[in-house]
Amino acid sequence: MGLGYLVVISEEFSTFTDDYLEDLISTVQRTQAYLHGTQSIDGYWWGELECNNTMEAEYILLLYFLDIQDSATFSKVSNHIISKQHEDGSWGQYYGSPGDLSTSVECYFALKLSGYPAESVIMSKAKTFILEKGGIPKARVFTKIWLSLFGQWDWRGTPNMLPELMLIPKAWKFSIYKFSSWARPTIVPLLILLANKPIKKFAKYVIIDELYPTSKTLTDYALPKPSSRFSWKGILYRLDQLVGLYQKVPVHPFRRLAEKKLVDWILAHQEEDGLWAGIQPATVYSLIALYCLGFGKNHPAIVNGLSGMRELCIEYDAGIAVQGCISPGWDTALIHLALLESGMSPTDLTLERSARWLMKQQVNTPGDWNINARKVSAGGWPFEFHNNHYPDVDDSALVINGLKMSYECGLGLPEVLNSINLGANWIIGMQSSSGGWGAFDKDNCSRYLSQLPFSDFGEIIDPPTADVTGHVLEALGSLGYCIQDEFVAKARQFLKDNQEEDGAWFGRWGVNYVYGIGSVLPGLASVGENMDQRYILRSVDWLIDHQNEDGGWGETCGSYADPRLRGHGPSTASQTSWALLALMAANKSDHASVKNGIEYLISTQADDGTWQEPYFTGTGFPGYGIGSVPEDMLRSKYSDDCDVSIGSGLMIRYDLYRIAWPLLALGRYKTLICNNFVPGMLNSRVTNLCGDAIKYVK
Repeated sequence: MGLGYLVVISEEFSTFTDDYLEDLISTVQRTQAYLHGTQSIDGYWWGELECNNTMEAEYILLLYFLDIQDSATFSKVSNHIISKQHEDGSWGQYYGSPGDLSTSVECYFALKLSGYPAESVIMSKAKTFILEKGGIPKARVFTKIWLSLFGQWDWRGTPNMLPELMLIPKAWKFSIYKFSSWARPTIVPLLILLANKPIKKFAKYVIIDELYPTSKTLTDYALPKPSSRFSWKGILYRLDQLVGLYQKVPVHPFRRLAEKKLVDWILAHQEEDGLWAGIQPATVYSLIALYCLGFGKNHPAIVNGLSGMRELCIEYDAGIAVQGCISPGWDTALIHLALLESGMSPTDLTLERSARWLMKQQVNTPGDWNINARKVSAGGWPFEFHNNHYPDVDDSALVINGLKMSYECGLGLPEVLNSINLGANWIIGMQSSSGGWGAFDKDNCSRYLSQLPFSDFGEIIDPPTADVTGHVLEALGSLGYCIQDEFVAKARQFLKDNQEEDGAWFGRWGVNYVYGIGSVLPGLASVGENMDQRYILRSVDWLIDHQNEDGGWGETCGSYADPRLRGHGPSTASQTSWALLALMAANKSDHASVKNGIEYLISTQADDGTWQEPYFTGTGFPGYGIGSVPEDMLRSKYSDDCDVSIGSGLMIRYDLYRIAWPLLALGRYKTLICNNFVPGMLNSRVTNLCGDAIKYVK
């Protein structure tokens, strides 16, 4: 990004000692060296994306369903599941979370399929937890679908979704294109499974009837009945019942056509790496749906899909972890920018490689996003290695930021400007009518879909959010756009409209309000906003008020469920960095809270240039269904029945966040110091290093 918004600050810098500045610079250099040594020869970085253990459980279930008997894989995946079991026998959604019922049910079933007897200590403890939480009948819909595939839950206890949904015109309500880019490729194969209701037969010794609080015959399989008949939830509940009656009719005149369209869509949307939309859920359901329709294990779609699933696996000595997705596009864009801002020359081989790799990743073909942005030309970047159907606005903004800075600082690749222009035009064209940006689609805001009986997990739509909008503005500012530009002014108004009463912004893709503010303030500063306005200062006050005693910032994933936890949690390197980036953007670099935050990062860095961070600071799904904070949570700050296990959410630990974000914050701070130091104030070594930083970054 451009650093034009960083103004000359007070004489506070003159109080810094040479030792302090040398510590700062050596901290930066250690991280630069670590990243230099971990770059792929092709130019990218790729860190683990850790989710909850349903990923491992469902991998075992997938292989078992497809009749792939791989005892070595079953054993190693099971080992990983067991290593994550809590003391109370449960499995949770994020590091330090309470146990989650549905996650625990899936892990239990996968372990039993892998040969663990119900009488073992591992299984007994899990069973006790599951029954205390109400057992299988209280699990979420997606868990019940998995159990139904194996005859462990009755299909009549799952929502009714028709394959004929595929025939609905794109612009109509309930078209698959009204769902988000991650929900859409997940729902399409599920339409096949929910209509055909396949059941995998297996040995009786692996049934899990012991997870029912009463016998199966006494279990109520009816979907929960809404309290209001005239709400969207009530209307869709009755529609579900009507669909169930239609399913019982012996003749379905459009079924064959619908299934053909579903299969054609699935095959057309498989990416080069074998995955669908780059994510685990869409891939496992697509593979099972194709298999149920007669596609053999040797069919290219199945072979490639299984190959893609193996790419999601991380194998170590004793186990195999399964990622929900992979993030090389995001990781590389973030690290490329952090290395630049920390003073590495863009002509350094490390950064030239990453710039070339990023440009190769640009998507130049249309995708599903075109449906709501018909006149917009392609030019975005994917989150993963391959995702031509769904490039990511957030990724694209970060890439543009880095490429523009590389070009300004001397990267002599003639194709850079063309790549930047294509990307910027695509991003601008993806702006929603509200003025904000979603992650993958334009105006994907059909909230009524979250009221479907099917939609009890994750986010079903992709509305514009403050964090993505902030990152877009930061990129646009680096290209010279400012608040006088109409689309920028519209985005600024979106951010003002979506600021919460206490001054914070919701973090849709990172935990949580610290991430929201850390995304928004640098974006506003980049496009020339007056950072002394009251609405800005309210967010600054919020950050300062939520700083921990150790100088860092932290916020638990539980803040998505319990408003009392907003901005509270153990300090982490990534969240501290977000707060620092925001405060620096707001011209508060000379504030004691910034110096304390910088000192926290310096003092907690490991010898190898990294930071330890077991906590989950990334967000897949907050668990609201609508991708934004529900109105009842906004109105009420306190609730006694908050479930901070976040059973309907998906939290993420990006392994490289603990390295890239601190480097970006420290590098930006180093540049501030070096751009404002008094000649002769520092010793010759620090002065020379500051000179290099100015040469590379200024």
